[in-house]
Amino acid sequence: MNLSLFLFLIGILGFILNRKNIILMIIAIEIMLLAVTMLLLLSSFSFNDGIGQIFSIFIISLAGAESVIGLSIIVAVYRIKGNILIKQET
Repeated sequence: MNLSLFLFLIGILGFILNRKNIILMIIAIEIMLLAVTMLLLLSSFSFNDGIGQIFSIFIISLAGAESVIGLSIIVAVYRIKGNILIKQET
């Protein structure tokens, strides 16, 4: 349980600190989803319940779909604009 909390905090810090790099933001979201999946699996094994394992399969498939869609959008934006930097207007 402590490992999943540690991974989730790393994901939050990665998302907050890397606001300009969209690829690192997607990786941070993936780390957060995997931390939640690990917590669901650990609680499912400790309570001897199969619903947590089913939810973890759904979360892993959702994370994979999110990665594919996000990276394809990034590639399309890179082909149009020439860079993928997130710029904040000041």
